[in-house]
Amino acid sequence: MADRQALILEAAVRVIARSGIRGLRVEELAAEAGVSTALIYYHFKDRAGLVQRTLAFINDRAIGYTEEALQGAEDARDALLRLLLSELQDSDRVRENSIAWGELRASAVFDDSLRANLVESTREWVRDTAELVADARAAGLADPRVEPLDAAERLTTLVEGLSDRWLSGSLELERARALLSGAVDAELGPRP
Repeated sequence: MADRQALILEAAVRVIARSGIRGLRVEELAAEAGVSTALIYYHFKDRAGLVQRTLAFINDRAIGYTEEALQGAEDARDALLRLLLSELQDSDRVRENSIAWGELRASAVFDDSLRANLVESTREWVRDTAELVADARAAGLADPRVEPLDAAERLTTLVEGLSDRWLSGSLELERARALLSGAVDAELGPRP
């Protein structure tokens, strides 16, 4: 990705995190990124193209901090917990990503053009999570009756809800992280 495009997409995430998806105005984005509106239109054609590319950019950033979180995992169960907890970190990058993701997810209820990409991104996250649940089960680190896809759906949905509560100020970050850790134990059973 060209440096200018990355600069614009980083600014788009900040603007969405600050003002919401409805507050994303090309003029404000241009000012935030320090570029002209013409350059934004050159790279992204229109606002819809910009929003689509911003969603992909958010996913790429999430993959980056998720991979960082997985480094040093002791086993599949630890990797699962790290993967999920990576979405509940007190960092600007994670906070901006989470707010923007929530905004885009909420907008997809009303915007069909966003829905397909959000569905696919969510499927990938659930699939990755289910693979770690299956790996933990295969290693004897989870109850053998655990259905990986069901557990992954519940856990990723919980992460989104906990993230929304944390970001809205109705739940402290450490409490959200503790609840998520407890949910992993409830889903997989006690660690042997």
